[in-house]
Amino acid sequence: MTTILLYGLIYLAVIAFVVGCVIRAVQYARMPVHLRWELYPVPHEEARRVEHGGSYFEEVDWWKKPAHFNLAGEMSFMVPEMLFLKGLWEYNRKLWSRSFPFHFGLYLVIGSVALLLAATLVSLVQPTWMAGSLAAGWLGLCRVVGLVGSILVILGSLGLLGRRLTDENMKNFTTPGDIFNLLFFTVTCTLLLAGYLFGGQQFPGMLAFTRGLLTFSPTVQVPGLLAAGMICGALLAAYIPYTHMSHFIAKYFTYHSVRWDDRVNIRGGELAKKIAEYLTYRPTWSAPHMGADGVKTWADVATANPALGTKK
Repeated sequence: MTTILLYGLIYLAVIAFVVGCVIRAVQYARMPVHLRWELYPVPHEEARRVEHGGSYFEEVDWWKKPAHFNLAGEMSFMVPEMLFLKGLWEYNRKLWSRSFPFHFGLYLVIGSVALLLAATLVSLVQPTWMAGSLAAGWLGLCRVVGLVGSILVILGSLGLLGRRLTDENMKNFTTPGDIFNLLFFTVTCTLLLAGYLFGGQQFPGMLAFTRGLLTFSPTVQVPGLLAAGMICGALLAAYIPYTHMSHFIAKYFTYHSVRWDDRVNIRGGELAKKIAEYLTYRPTWSAPHMGADGVKTWADVATANPALGTKK
């Protein structure tokens, strides 16, 4: 019965994670068009323009010509940024040394779970394939990737926690929620690591557990320490999309809808219609010099002189 409850919690956590991610993505996608940064080169430009920091706006009558999307150029920027935090490496090396192990460790943990699920599906469909040296190599890879990832997450989260507690610049914007989140990751990975390493002989292994998870088999017995880690992991996964840790979703929109948004704005086009609609909104921004009191429209605020408005 305990194993079934653990299965149920994991399934509920996965559902909560997926639903939360979808909600976040929809929220970001429905936000008004952001002001463009107009910083070039944009990676999805043609390679010949990226080399000198240009854009298709250099072309004569550019609005009459089709835009060419350079997926390879965009991926060459996104992959190093996502996997290795390239921007942080270039501009804040001290923070990178703590943030990179944390994030890369998470990627490894996720990768180990994906490899384990793939092995489980193969064992259910073609049991003979997951026998002998293939099974040993595959599961060995899962084990190594998961263990290294867990250790990196623990080291990275403790490093980030220490930085937030000791660095005067970071103290100013460190909240109790930030401390809680880092401790949550530390405790979860520590329990999972300890539970796996010291689970004892009664635990049949992760492949048997995931097979039981997919088939809802109650025969698998999970040691208490490892079960505690799995419970924390499930709760953490369900928790992440509903906090600011969902920045992994926001990052996509930050790049594609803010930094790299170079769509053509043609009079009477879709983008122009959206902007016209947004100008009728009545913002309630807190900055008093903007005069966004909920009565003035965005157009009124945008065409007013804030400096004149602050004079008495």
